[in-house]
Amino acid sequence: MRVNHYAAIGAAVVATIALSSGSLAGQAPAAPAAPANPVHNHIGHVMTMWKDTPGTQGFLPVAIADAKVAATHAGYMQKSPDNLDSIKLHAGHVLHALDPSIEMKGPGSGYGVKRAAAGASQHIQLAAKTEGASKGVVTHAGHVTASLADVTQWTDAAIATAQKIRAATTAAEAAPLVAELITQTNNIANGVDANKDGSIGWQTGEGGLAQANQHMMLMMKGEGL
Repeated sequence: MRVNHYAAIGAAVVATIALSSGSLAGQAPAAPAAPANPVHNHIGHVMTMWKDTPGTQGFLPVAIADAKVAATHAGYMQKSPDNLDSIKLHAGHVLHALDPSIEMKGPGSGYGVKRAAAGASQHIQLAAKTEGASKGVVTHAGHVTASLADVTQWTDAAIATAQKIRAATTAAEAAPLVAELITQTNNIANGVDANKDGSIGWQTGEGGLAQANQHMMLMMKGEGL
């Protein structure tokens, strides 16, 4: 009886395998995965993911977050305009948010606006130069690149201003530099209406991170991303 029992089980298993094989044979082979779009990969590096950023975010979100920290701490300096130690403390926080290779400790991400903006600029230009890039990608990449060039210039200027503040010997000496730093960090984040036409564009001398982000979003919409 035991032999017959095992024989019955074996027959059932064979029948199941045969039935499964027959079902699979009638199915079409699975379609191969679509190849990655190299243009979209570079756009993703700018906006959604990069390997060594905090939380593997895209370069631009990191730059925007650190720019907010820099602008916030530049503003804090005005809360204690006669306290040189407090002013210098926040100048260090601004430096950390802009370029942590200069000031390692602070409230920023540890990546810095300068490095993140450089990465965003590099990869959006790679997207535009990649074979198959659409006209929309090429056009908006030019706008983003122009704004990020402004960001880089203003970041370097703000770093120099923050360092001058830390070298000041009196609060009175630091005061005009504080006002300058507030303007510079605001420009980095939001751009500036340089030609006084009532709006801030992407053009050289006007565009900041907000304008770079605006044109990245327009690019992504056009690409269906």
